[in-house]
Amino acid sequence: MAVRIRLTETAIKRLRPKEREYTVWDTRLAGFGVRVRTTGRKSFVFHWSMAGKAHRVTLGSTTILTLDKALARCASLQADLHGGKPLPGMRDSARDTPTLREFITGPWKTACYDRYKASTKNFLDHALKRQLLPAFGSLGIDRIDKISVVRWFAKYSRKSPGGANKALGLLHQIMNQAIACGVVSRNPASGIRKNAGRKLNRFLSEEEIRRLNQTLDEWVSARPKNSQNADIVRLLLHTGCRRGEILNLQWREVHGDTLHLTNAKTGPRKVFLNRSAQELIARQPRMGSPWVFPSPLDFTRPRKDINAFWAAIRKRAGLDDVRLHDLRHTVASQAVLQGVSLPVVARLLGHSKAVMTLRVYSHVADREVEAAAERIGGVLSELTQC
Repeated sequence: MAVRIRLTETAIKRLRPKEREYTVWDTRLAGFGVRVRTTGRKSFVFHWSMAGKAHRVTLGSTTILTLDKALARCASLQADLHGGKPLPGMRDSARDTPTLREFITGPWKTACYDRYKASTKNFLDHALKRQLLPAFGSLGIDRIDKISVVRWFAKYSRKSPGGANKALGLLHQIMNQAIACGVVSRNPASGIRKNAGRKLNRFLSEEEIRRLNQTLDEWVSARPKNSQNADIVRLLLHTGCRRGEILNLQWREVHGDTLHLTNAKTGPRKVFLNRSAQELIARQPRMGSPWVFPSPLDFTRPRKDINAFWAAIRKRAGLDDVRLHDLRHTVASQAVLQGVSLPVVARLLGHSKAVMTLRVYSHVADREVEAAAERIGGVLSELTQC
């Protein structure tokens, strides 16, 4: 049964969400009412019939539009209808919120997407195109519920646990922005446990470092065309830089014993080069390309084929569980074992947050504690011998 009351600001505030959404109609103006979502969101609506077909438009959220303005707008629409005028710009649909597709190309794009670096946008575009838009793009953003998110996440996790984690994080951020814009009141991506990830504490031992270097020498000796890829791997190990920082390195960023990176992950930063790193860069041929490591197919672009090369090298070296990023961890671990302080390691790696450096410290500390326990045990064993 339709509920009709005299709508006032106080009466609207008292309306509470129920298990199903409902609409309360005003007794003064026909077709004017307040729709209450299960989420608690309230909107002014106007209903009318034409040629036996029901129509509805949403005038606006009660948190944005006052009752007086909503009444005035509704009265104006009624006058237009009686005069036979169309309602330009009004949406004739059952939803009063944007779809996910509309939201990410509007408010979210302006507030979030446009602020990211190009490399991050590549991931965002991929996650949106392949996952989020096919699953939720046509839904009103307030229609995305936790059950549907859990089902989507579980299905994607079976294929790619890491990718599912990242896509879920993106959806969580989009929904948080929707909350900030007053579009929804709850985040359906909150409270969902992500897939367990691989612990990022893999470091190369000194023996593994020597084995890797030997494998690179043997590989390049048999395949000279791979010399640049080998030097990229060596440079990652000598600098602790991120893969993208070396692959996208330009000659204008090379200044003798330092690199002045202009597009690093955490913003512009200076990388100090040891002698070996300087020699690696100095021996790269200048072929009229702005890139230190240009693509062999197009000198106007940076090299991108390092992944296949690394997969072959690590298999040959017996380092199947080692990622390129673990070379960065290895640099950090060696710095810690040499007694380098946390602030210096943070600057060496270009960490913007101390927690990232602390993570390295905690993992390396386990080795130091184990070694200390062995040393102490040896001393105590000698002292306790009768």
